[in-house]
Amino acid sequence: MNDSKRTKSNDKSCQDCCSSTPEEMTTEISEDSTSEASLGPSTGNDFAKFRIDEMDCAAEEAEIRRALGKIETIRSLRFNLGKRELVIDADAKSVLQAMEAIRKAGFTPNLIDEDSDSSSVIELEKGFWETWGKLLVALTLSAVAEILDFSFPDAQEVNNLGMALAGIAIVMAGLDVYVKGLKALIKGRLNINALMAVAVTGAFLIGQWPEAAMVMALYAIAEAIEAKAVDRARNAIKSLMALTPENAEVQQSDGSWGRDLVKNIQLDAKVRIKPGERIPLDGIVTAGQSAVDQSPVTGESLPIDKSPADEVYAGTINQAAELEIRVTALSTNSTISRIITAVEQAQGSRAPTQRFVDRFAAVYTPAVFVLALAVALLMPWLMGWTWMQSIYKALVLLVIACPCALVISTPVTVVSGLAAAAKRGILIKGGVYLEEARKIKAVALDKTGTITAGKPKLVAFALIDSDINKAEIESIAVSLAYRSDHPVSKAISEDSSATLKDVADFKAVAGRGVQGLIENKTYYLANHRWIKELNLNTENLEIQLSSYLNAGRTVSLLANDEKVLGVFAVADTIKPFSTIAIQELKQLGVTPVMLTGDNSATAQNVGLQAGITEIKGNLLPEDKLKEIEALQQRYGITAMTGDGINDAPALARADIGFAMGAAGTHTAMEAADILVMNDDLRRLPETIRLSKKTHTILWQNIAIALGIKFIFLILALFANATMWMAVFADMGASLLVVMNGLRLIHYDAIKEG
Repeated sequence: MNDSKRTKSNDKSCQDCCSSTPEEMTTEISEDSTSEASLGPSTGNDFAKFRIDEMDCAAEEAEIRRALGKIETIRSLRFNLGKRELVIDADAKSVLQAMEAIRKAGFTPNLIDEDSDSSSVIELEKGFWETWGKLLVALTLSAVAEILDFSFPDAQEVNNLGMALAGIAIVMAGLDVYVKGLKALIKGRLNINALMAVAVTGAFLIGQWPEAAMVMALYAIAEAIEAKAVDRARNAIKSLMALTPENAEVQQSDGSWGRDLVKNIQLDAKVRIKPGERIPLDGIVTAGQSAVDQSPVTGESLPIDKSPADEVYAGTINQAAELEIRVTALSTNSTISRIITAVEQAQGSRAPTQRFVDRFAAVYTPAVFVLALAVALLMPWLMGWTWMQSIYKALVLLVIACPCALVISTPVTVVSGLAAAAKRGILIKGGVYLEEARKIKAVALDKTGTITAGKPKLVAFALIDSDINKAEIESIAVSLAYRSDHPVSKAISEDSSATLKDVADFKAVAGRGVQGLIENKTYYLANHRWIKELNLNTENLEIQLSSYLNAGRTVSLLANDEKVLGVFAVADTIKPFSTIAIQELKQLGVTPVMLTGDNSATAQNVGLQAGITEIKGNLLPEDKLKEIEALQQRYGITAMTGDGINDAPALARADIGFAMGAAGTHTAMEAADILVMNDDLRRLPETIRLSKKTHTILWQNIAIALGIKFIFLILALFANATMWMAVFADMGASLLVVMNGLRLIHYDAIKEG
């Protein structure tokens, strides 16, 4: 199997911080990307979920992993940096040991009770003072210290005041950084906190205390801005959580109606939704007809008509009239909850570019640190610099060594891409598939339900004898078809406006059709076999039928005891946008191939109508598997689209599997790598365009981050770059790559097409 397919989404990503090496971030403890549990140790279960407020970047994650690495009885760790959560898979005794180890590492683990609604646990919003107030005051004090140093360089009292202000600013802005940095240095690790602690301390000791304060204040502000920006990307999908109402009108045991919390409503309960209200839970319509806006779940722009027996989804909007539904999924297992879970798990995976950047950063940071040490120790001898000059330039290099902009450039872009896709009803199960989709060279398409609607429609009606009244014949045929539940009969009667006639002695004959007495005369709505058995077949009829049969259509014939009166041709019609989607795929350089279990005549007819020239029919599931392997040999990266059930083997074997119409389908969610929540085939070229755009922005960000670093590296060595200039450059680069990555959230792949 192709490497892109083998890469599973079980690598946890860094959120908004930097500089832990991949070696530090890989753990001796196995990782698991399955859905998280929220079970406390006191329950005797094997999972415990904790919220750790201090754990807001990959550096902290790596430290916690190392702290827990010595506890051999822990089976797995699952980190969710976006929610600052950790799930530990271990027995109760080991969980208690883990809690103690986490505390010793300087973190505070808060157990999340298993009965709490973990899906609603979102980052706690800090007050303005706690988040920004202290940082702005620290920046102001740093600026005042800088002004005093510049204005009164020889006034000792003023210098003492400036030094005190600088010290206060450093404590206010960077106390946490200092504590973490010193711990890292004691353990012999070079992370960003260690670099900043050394740089600021060194600057203060050599008399550059205003600059030391400015560096720490700017760095802390940059980190806060980055955290907010990355949270915006990670939490973009969480806006879906607000779509479901907190309570709903539910039928009580005595038959009356009353409002109850959505989380308390059980399966099979009857819920009533008024026009304009959001549907609270997944369900089946039992009464009423209305139009429902499904765009939050499926991405469809137009409302969908709903009537009894139709499915509805939590978070969608009832528009026209009152509906009653029977609940089919609890609030914790609704389609929209599964969407959120899928995207959160995808956000925890690391894309190929992100892994490359992490490996690069692992070399870059220590390399620049060694260069800084060499500058401090060797330049006085080699270049004749003073020791103060050498040490200062070395400290500037330490600030430049911070790989924040580089490391943050990839996760924020990937997460934004995943959020943009989810808003269009496309769930991508990890950054690897978002990046790899641009490489797709061939797409294997199932016919029924993917290219076609999967529902028979009447496509032709013709009279055998032109002297007969056409409206009368249609009325008789529809009257018979209306009383049958066969899909072909339903297709004949469904959209007809013909007047229904009374039918007596109605009878359905298995494998043949239906018959009935209309106006004291027997009529048959029969298939070709039954017409032959009734001895009503003629050579002229065979000629007329051949054109329909060669086109892969199913025919029903209306006849009386004397002759055949009319022909009704039924076919599974192509979806409105399938042809457009096929054309867009070709424009992207992707070869569409149809793989279907249907007969070759039908497959050829449908495929050619859709614009596909490579068509394979009469395929069993194992045959589709072989065809996928053949396509991979011929074209390279190959995708498969299907319903995620019958096509599961082919979906799994393809480099990227697309499950169509995945809303409400658990099997499809398990089988595929990318889930299209509606049946619109245009989502495939949209995904490929989004992948190409994501790849472009990723490398734009890498170029920005490395370009600015390189410029300031040269300036630090051969010009007069200062520490605060280096921090400004690093902060600017970080903000540039974050904002550039966030553009993807609002990316419109349709307009790009």
